Amino acid sequence: MRVVVLTTSWPRSEREFAGRFVADAVERLRGRGLEIEVVAPGRYRDFGLAYGGGMAANLRRRPWAAPLMLVSMLRAVRRAARSADLVHAHWLLTAAVARFAGKPFVVTLHGSGSAGRFSDVELARRWPRLVRFLLRPARAVICVSETVAAAVRRAGVEGVYVIPNGVRVPESVAPPAAPPQVLYVGRLSPEKNIDTLVEACGDLNLVVAGDGPLRRLVPGALGAVPHAEVERLLERASVVVAPCEREGFGLAAAEAMAFGRPVVAAAGGALLELVADGETGLLVPPRDAAALRAAVERLLADPELRVRLGSAARERARERFGWEAVIERTLAVYRRALEPRASTPSG
Repeated sequence: MRVVVLTTSWPRSEREFAGRFVADAVERLRGRGLEIEVVAPGRYRDFGLAYGGGMAANLRRRPWAAPLMLVSMLRAVRRAARSADLVHAHWLLTAAVARFAGKPFVVTLHGSGSAGRFSDVELARRWPRLVRFLLRPARAVICVSETVAAAVRRAGVEGVYVIPNGVRVPESVAPPAAPPQVLYVGRLSPEKNIDTLVEACGDLNLVVAGDGPLRRLVPGALGAVPHAEVERLLERASVVVAPCEREGFGLAAAEAMAFGRPVVAAAGGALLELVADGETGLLVPPRDAAALRAAVERLLADPELRVRLGSAARERARERFGWEAVIERTLAVYRRALEPRASTPSG
């Protein structure tokens, strides 16, 4: 099977988080024998929209560049798709291009909370007719969580499948570091509730891996680090904090679970699907620094509770987010997408 992957986000180095989950999936699909050509910024001109503050923020500042980027993207994907069987587009914006690639296509919606009112979930809620128009020609719509899928289905879209982002579940994990460390991994931007994180945990042994416009609030942040370093930090951590209640998936939380680390998460968005309160982690009200602090301190004071929640989280991650299951489900959608159009039921 020959597949063109069309994306507006692709990691340009080991230190970039942007599009890392897309690149990881491509690597594993290639490992299953698929021929995949990636059409990402660089293969087409993005006119400064793809990186930096993110696509949504850049579009607000330079809306005139969007049509130029879409034309360049269309030319690139049509060239790549000439010898392909299928186009796999990531994010809603690319669906507007993939429909003109001349081949069957599927779309993955990630529901990125950092996009604000331009996120897949918000667009499905505010502009359901537009979302239906963009997605109707797709052979399948993959959503990374039930939170995203529910919004898309409410907009009247059919052929929706929930396939989470995959994470590596290591065979074994070393004990956490001493003294206990509290870890946050992610973008340092307002929608991630970094101010709440700092208020709640700033005076604890807090390790922050990430970069963004609010880095000044976390002067000791490590900045963007390679993914191998993120995994080393996860292995050293005792508790992982996920304070954003608008995640479309929650990759950092899922990876923490894969490493057997309990997560203290804001009760909202897809984090409600990842973290079962009192079973695989602890949930707290969004933007409540006192509740976040109390939950973190509870785990730091109770090693047995950390082990129990972390072990259950690791099993949940293995079942739901392990790469083998994620790739099998993705391949099943690909095969279904190449069948006659009538066979795309919602599931």
